Amino acid sequence: MTSYVYDFAEGNKDMADLLGGKGANLAEMTRLGLPVPAGFTVTSAACRQYLTTGRAPAELDRQIRLHLTSLERSCGRLLGQAADPLLLSVRSGARHSMPGMMETVLDIGLNDYAVLGLARSAGNERFAWDSYRRLVQMFGNTVMQVDGAVFENALTRLKEQCQVADDTRLDTAELIRLVETYKDLIREHTGEAFPQDPAEQLRRAILAVFASWNADRARLYRRREHIPDDLGTAVTVQRMVFGNLGPDSGSGVAFTRDPATGRPGVYGDYLPNAQGEDVVSGTRNAVPLQELQRLDPHSYNRLLAHMRQLESHYRDLCDIEFTIERGVLWMLQTRVGKRTSQAAFAIAGQLAQEAVISTEEALERVDGEGLARLMFPRFDTSATSEVLARGTPASPGAAVGAAVFDSAEAVRRSADGEKVVLVRQETTPDDLPGMIAAEAVLTSRGGKTSHAAVVARGMGKVCVCGTDSITVNEAERAFATAGATIREGTVISVDGSEGTVYRGAVPLVESEVMRSFETGRPHPGKDAAQVVTDVHRLLAQADATRRLEVRANADTPQDAARARRFGAQGIGLCRTEHMFLGDRRPLIETMILAHTDAEREAALAALLPLQRQDFIEILQAMDGFPVTIRLLDPPLHEFLPDRTELAVRAAQREARGQDTDPHDHELLRAVNRMRETNPMLGLRGVRLGLVVPGLVAMQVRAVAEAVVARIRADGDPQPEIMVPLVGAAQELTLVREEVERVWTHVTSAAGITVTCPVGTMIELPRAALTAGRIARNADFFSLGTNDLTQTTWGFSRDDVEAEFFSAYLDKNIFERSPFETIDREGVGRLIELAVAEGRESRPGLTVGVCGEHGGDPDSIHFFHRAGLDYISCSPFRVPVARLEAGRAAQRSSTGPQDG
Repeated sequence: MTSYVYDFAEGNKDMADLLGGKGANLAEMTRLGLPVPAGFTVTSAACRQYLTTGRAPAELDRQIRLHLTSLERSCGRLLGQAADPLLLSVRSGARHSMPGMMETVLDIGLNDYAVLGLARSAGNERFAWDSYRRLVQMFGNTVMQVDGAVFENALTRLKEQCQVADDTRLDTAELIRLVETYKDLIREHTGEAFPQDPAEQLRRAILAVFASWNADRARLYRRREHIPDDLGTAVTVQRMVFGNLGPDSGSGVAFTRDPATGRPGVYGDYLPNAQGEDVVSGTRNAVPLQELQRLDPHSYNRLLAHMRQLESHYRDLCDIEFTIERGVLWMLQTRVGKRTSQAAFAIAGQLAQEAVISTEEALERVDGEGLARLMFPRFDTSATSEVLARGTPASPGAAVGAAVFDSAEAVRRSADGEKVVLVRQETTPDDLPGMIAAEAVLTSRGGKTSHAAVVARGMGKVCVCGTDSITVNEAERAFATAGATIREGTVISVDGSEGTVYRGAVPLVESEVMRSFETGRPHPGKDAAQVVTDVHRLLAQADATRRLEVRANADTPQDAARARRFGAQGIGLCRTEHMFLGDRRPLIETMILAHTDAEREAALAALLPLQRQDFIEILQAMDGFPVTIRLLDPPLHEFLPDRTELAVRAAQREARGQDTDPHDHELLRAVNRMRETNPMLGLRGVRLGLVVPGLVAMQVRAVAEAVVARIRADGDPQPEIMVPLVGAAQELTLVREEVERVWTHVTSAAGITVTCPVGTMIELPRAALTAGRIARNADFFSLGTNDLTQTTWGFSRDDVEAEFFSAYLDKNIFERSPFETIDREGVGRLIELAVAEGRESRPGLTVGVCGEHGGDPDSIHFFHRAGLDYISCSPFRVPVARLEAGRAAQRSSTGPQDG
């Protein structure tokens, strides 16, 4: 018989797939002997069956009753009994942390009779009725689907009637009234009464947590964090302990290291006389955790000892929730804490230096996207800007945007291309769409452990919390400070590293990490120097581990030099068409408009020295490393003026009575002649080289003469010629013959013997399917994954991303855009086929990738497993690619894992 329920004493931290992160870690803390309130976990397997069939497993109710009986026996109290009742919390606990995205119900077991027993046993009537109103409110919203605003409005009206600022000021009689109001509202909106049977409360709460796995906000969060939809959630059922029993009670959240910077120390928030939900919701501003040392030194010292034990056991930053009930400390949760990118590198580096973890494990704990965030710009603090407010620096970075005051407006403006900052009193899980859309989040309440802070850090969003010097008026869509009112649409700048908010757009400067790549010198300051050291130490580990070479896509000497500074081992894609733009465009126009071979040859001869000098400088910048030069790829009409522009100019001249401009007329005729229905699939790539006489010869001659010049200057040029858009082996054979003819002529005349590999881009499905034949005449393959994705899917990227990609993501047709992360089922299979058949036909064939996927962390893991030799990406993504290539090699050496 399948076990769907596990007592905390029956599990451990390695059972997260079954017990969820919360349940597995509660079990681990129980095993360690920490003071954990007793409880049990309903497994994610039960949830998956419920989500699939609409019914819980037949055995579940019986197993829950057995574990509940055991829990009651160990606590010496019964659920719902009239005297000193046992109360329970019911919480979600998925395999991956999803803070605030699913449901929680507290104080299960209270009813009209048990509340009286709780009041007597606690000696605190107000506390009992406050707990009851929390249960009715949470149960009504979470389980019975009454809009949460219904309860909030009732609470607001009561506070106004009683003339109090917050609910902690309501007395017992007023709370009793509120409970009755809540129960009436439930009956009004659902047609049924709030259930008085504690067993029914428990069963329905568990099923509601199961159902919350598919709530809109949970699905959105999973899509944002790339968490699979089929995992389901476990549910923890635990004896309630109370932090709201008076001044000797309270709740808090603690981190064993600063989740923003990674510094060791004591970090967290504490709220006296409060339940844990009050801390993480941000509805009340907590005091720093260190204040607990003054309030309750015994509990503080015990907490620090438990924190040290947990960090030592987990060998990582731990995020801990705790409650103190009348001087007794209880540990409610621990998990490996979410952290910023800076903290991730700092903690991994520190623990490796302390020999707590190996350098290999340190590398596994960081990732390329985190490194990319560290390379983002920061604010120029020397600029003169008006400081509006200061708060808690909850998630670092620099962001500028228009202030908006609700999630829907943030989404709307962002969809229109406007950068926004979401400003709230405190965020709730329902604000997730707006948080995703915004550049930054600013709240007037909460601290580093509030919902806004935790979610923002997980997403890498800038966040400042607890700016209690501002008053947010969501109805008037504005916030006020001591000296200003900031209305919706006003541009503000948010510094999540310093906790500062500025009026207007503060200038940006490059980050310390970026500066270190550009100059080799870190920005002055201890923290800046440390994060740079941590980054470069882990990059060195990645470089020592990786098998994939990392090259760059670079078309200018400046880009090539930057790529080399960033650690590139060559150029995987040099696009020659970029050399024909700007003031050289008239020469291309002359070539296109040529009526005779002589005119065309003259235009090409004028282009030759310009291209030769380009290649000399690029080869010099990348001396000693391979430089893969792609022959001209785009259709020639892209080098001519726009057809509409030419037609308008002609019409304007006609309207003014002027004669037609002969050159414009000639251009318009050429544009009309060369116009194609689908230029992406028209006369471009290898087809140009076969149809336009002299074009390939001119480019190859420019490369060859540049190589001769570099060799005579004692350089070490390593050029490679790449033929684009090949679909048939014969195309490559014909172009290769011309390449070799020109190359031999130039180098022989110079008296220099140097070879130049000739290869092709695999960017058409037919090329991948016939890779074995094509490889016979290719020295290398470079996977052009941008076009391969377009032609495999039948997508025009620019059109479909604007038209329907968002709908495809919403409907889970895509988990991610196939232009960002490689489509393994379709495009990936073509790549694997091309690599296998290409190397079978030509053993030792070099294969790389030069599409944008070469800088995508997830795709890099796929390319490693597919057996590629190198990846090529933009210069700024080179450090990211180096790091992920090392992580991919490390993962493959420890067993098959998905990247």
